[in-house]
Order: sequence, then C-alpha cells, then structure tokens
Amino acid sequence: MPAIEYYSQYSNHIDFLFINFRTKIFIMHSILHDLWIDAKPIEIFKAISSPKGLNSWWTKKSDGIPEVGQIYKFYFNPEYDWRAEVIKSSSPHLIEWKFIKSDEDWNDTVLGFGIIPKDGSSHVKFYHKGWNSDNDHFRKSCYCWACYLRLLKRYIEHGEFVPYEHRDSA
Repeated sequence: MPAIEYYSQYSNHIDFLFINFRTKIFIMHSILHDLWIDAKPIEIFKAISSPKGLNSWWTKKSDGIPEVGQIYKFYFNPEYDWRAEVIKSSSPHLIEWKFIKSDEDWNDTVLGFGIIPKDGSSHVKFYHKGWNSDNDHFRKSCYCWACYLRLLKRYIEHGEFVPYEHRDSA
C-alpha cells in the first residue's frame, strides 16, 4: 500500500493528493472564501444549517438537521434538486456536507463552513473542496459563492431577505 500525503495550498485554491512519487498525482481544486460577520457563531450556524436560514440566502427550499450522517435536501428547481450528507458538525463552529446527488461536477465535493469567534463578531471560513477540474462550472461557482456569501452576510447582519428568483441580480 503506497504512502499517502495530503497537502493543501490555500493561496492558489488547489489541493494536492500525492500517492507515492512513482504513481499518479491527483489534483483537486477548491473554492475558498473568508468573511467576517458581525454576529455570534450560533446566529451564523443557524443561518447556514437550518432550512429557514438556508432558504433565506441560498436555496429555494431545503430540509435537514445538522447531525453527522443526516441527509440534507437542497432544492433550487426541478433540475437542481440535490442531496448532501452531513460529514462533520460541531455546533456552532463547523458544518460540512458531502454532495451525493447533484450536478456531476459537484458530486463527491465537500462544502463546509468553519466559524471562529473574534472580538464580538465571527470569522467565517468557507470552503468547497474536491473539484476534479477548474472548468467553466468551477469558475462560475467561485463567483456565485462570493455572491451568495454576501447575501448570507446581509441576511445575518441586516435581516435582508432577497427572494430566490432575484438572487442572481442582487
């Protein structure tokens, strides 16, 4: 069995998985965003893990509970009716899902949020890891996540709700 080493290079959004130097090298791409939200970790955790919270900034309709092994439903429209399994959860500091039924590019990717309290607000570390390619869909998703995270911040800090149908232009 070959030795396995895992390296994450945050600066260029690529995760490297080396399986011995004489075998294949698999390159996985990641979307990473850091944001600061003026709220306590529990408020942020509710917004990213509860159906009401998720439906306020990302999904049209969602369902799930933040417990390891549970399956979340992320519904956007009939063509985008996705499922993800909770693989890590530690309220109010961490939640992580692995997509099991989604777009082909998203299947087996891992989406997560780490929440670190700091001086009365919180540092949110967002990641969407495990992309097989930095193709057009990856690049579009980088942009879309930045936009959705802005909506998350506005929702938590100001109570702003943008209807799902208008989120692309908000």
